[in-house]
Amino acid sequence: MPNRSLVAISDLHVRYKKNKEIVETLRPSSPGDWLLVAGDVAEVFDDFVWAMRLLSDRFSKVVWAPGNHELWTYPGDKVTLRGVERYHLLVETCRSLGVVTPEDPYQVWDGPGGPAVVAPLFLLYDYTFRPEGTTTAEEALERAYDAGVVCTDEMFLHPDPHPTREAWCADRLKETEKRLEDRPEGLPTVLVNHYPTVREPTRVLRYPEFALWCGTEKTADWHVRFDAAAVVYGHLHIPRTTWHDGVRFDEVSLGYPREWQPRPSAPGRLRSILTGDGWPDRPPRR
Repeated sequence: MPNRSLVAISDLHVRYKKNKEIVETLRPSSPGDWLLVAGDVAEVFDDFVWAMRLLSDRFSKVVWAPGNHELWTYPGDKVTLRGVERYHLLVETCRSLGVVTPEDPYQVWDGPGGPAVVAPLFLLYDYTFRPEGTTTAEEALERAYDAGVVCTDEMFLHPDPHPTREAWCADRLKETEKRLEDRPEGLPTVLVNHYPTVREPTRVLRYPEFALWCGTEKTADWHVRFDAAAVVYGHLHIPRTTWHDGVRFDEVSLGYPREWQPRPSAPGRLRSILTGDGWPDRPPRR
């Protein structure tokens, strides 16, 4: 299957009608294509199931890493589970559809650009991407609240049974680090995470305070340490390709209609990973 591709997208946000219409058009270019979905498919459980079923029916393999929006306990959603219980339901739902999750054995992509271990990650954030002049999470959050820049996670993303989101993040970091250390030897990785694993991509945010909800400094060397050939992420809604320590980072989000409509590129473009040309590093169009 010489033309098969490893492609990626994130931040589908299918509760928006225009985004849902775009998702309905997503199709593989070859029967052997794999699709990496780097989170924020939907806030409401039924919308998540609809999108993942559609994509899993079309692509040879779908690999999913959760975003913050899937983890919300959203008002009006019939599924009222919180925190770890909600995450486990999402994982079991994906497994029932044949979708690979962060809880499953890592898959090896052996198509063009491979072989490589495809590792979907679920890491969250710990408020270490702090604004200049702040040294603690408390100071940073106070700055963000004063600026009126506060992620909706603070209302809807519950860490139960962990006491805080930082504690849940620490737990996920420890577990994921062990799994990556035990990965098959001799192969590079493709790290798939909803958040950037380095802070640099957040430097272009219009509101720098929002970086607090965009990752953790504890993954700053993971792309080197775990021999990444590519890192795939979303969350920022700033689709572009950047390079860090010689490793390609692809931000692959669709984003909200108000964000993608002004862009000259076609919305819903699937990004080719390992073999693609990428997009130029550019400032966000917000």
